Amino acid sequence: MVQFFVIHVVAESAWARPYSWARNNISDLGNAHCAMQTDPEPRYICSPEHGLMNASFTTLGVLLVIGAALTGGAALWRRGAAAAVARVLLAGVGVGFVLVGLAPADINENQHALGALLVMGTGNIGLLLAGFALADHVPGALRWMTRLLGITALAACGLFLSEHYLGLGMGGMERVAAFPVLVWALAVGVRGLIVRRAPWQPTAESGRLTN
Repeated sequence: MVQFFVIHVVAESAWARPYSWARNNISDLGNAHCAMQTDPEPRYICSPEHGLMNASFTTLGVLLVIGAALTGGAALWRRGAAAAVARVLLAGVGVGFVLVGLAPADINENQHALGALLVMGTGNIGLLLAGFALADHVPGALRWMTRLLGITALAACGLFLSEHYLGLGMGGMERVAAFPVLVWALAVGVRGLIVRRAPWQPTAESGRLTN
């Protein structure tokens, strides 16, 4: 996750014409050719570090798929279909980023669009569903944050697709739709590391077993 945001800054810094989080799509950083684009809004795209950005997209996607798979055996989820569907949809976010990285928008627009749909469409449905499928022992704040991020991201996805940017610009609204799932994955990952490193605390039950 961290590598994606770092490389995002590196790639945008390489632009001769200033890159704008409001006017430019995230995918503009991965376009392989320098050209004027008219859809959905006119802008000139020339990303010298497009190869690095596409490698970052692909790496991020692979890590997200691995993360979704590894949490299957963890006590992160409730039992049942809702948790299984949420995990599959969240793994789809990773598949989407891989498709985006392997197919820049100016090389294979259809495959790229499919990847974006997996990230911002079905992935955000999975994020919202995850808010109701996390295990009861997961802190309530994290469960509520997950639901809020899912609702926000889905609403932003609808606004982005309908070209209603609410003053944020095309790129700004796209980020509101695409970044929440990454923020959530980072938060869950950090919590997992903290829980794993926390010292073991004996419980009343364990104390009785040792007596």
